[in-house]
Amino acid sequence: MKALIFAAGLGERMRPLSLHTPKPLLAVGGKRLIEWHLEKLAGIGVREVVINTSWLAEQFPATLGDGARWGLRLRFSYEGDTPLETGGGMLHALELLHEGVDPHAPFIVANGDIWTDYDFAALPREFDGDAHLLLVDNPVQRPLGDFQLENGRIDNEGESRLTYSGIGLYRASLFDDWRAVLNAALGDTADAHRTPPRFSTVPLLRASAARGRIGGEHHRGRWTDVGTPERLQQLDAALTAEQHA
Repeated sequence: MKALIFAAGLGERMRPLSLHTPKPLLAVGGKRLIEWHLEKLAGIGVREVVINTSWLAEQFPATLGDGARWGLRLRFSYEGDTPLETGGGMLHALELLHEGVDPHAPFIVANGDIWTDYDFAALPREFDGDAHLLLVDNPVQRPLGDFQLENGRIDNEGESRLTYSGIGLYRASLFDDWRAVLNAALGDTADAHRTPPRFSTVPLLRASAARGRIGGEHHRGRWTDVGTPERLQQLDAALTAEQHA
């Protein structure tokens, strides 16, 4: 199984720290955020990880190398000066994710600017549908959540919605008729007609969930969207204190 780590964002909420360092390369607990993911992925047998890049893209290969230190092969999917968002970025990376494997095989996706104690080994190796998403309790910055989870299936509406963690399993089938899905959800958008196109996965996930093609699970452990300098500092302090306890 391969994996994709989203690392192309501009990190605007993390400024000034992200002016010179991409968010996923900022450190907490003595490791860069992306390194926590790479260690976990290597630990469950993933051997190839695609990292999408844009902002300060040259720092990723310069800092991480080819992945050999983790027993991984790292591939970099450069998106140009403007990040392609999650949907465009994933679509752009599919060629690398499919290289040498069954194009219907699932792959792991993780946002490069989150930290969690979730064990990636708990992700199912097989699942029905287009995606399997890890949901978490709603953080203060997202009180209404994203999706309802009931009996292992994800719905768009519900009274006790949870927040998408930024970790999941995906299949390329999520992108079947993606232009039609975007047009139905958003109308005819210029970004979708760019080369390469720029769009979010959210409309695709919601359309797939409406068809009953997305499963999920609820992680009740620790999870942080490390989106601001304050949250980065708080997480670093907590992890450092635990290491020295």
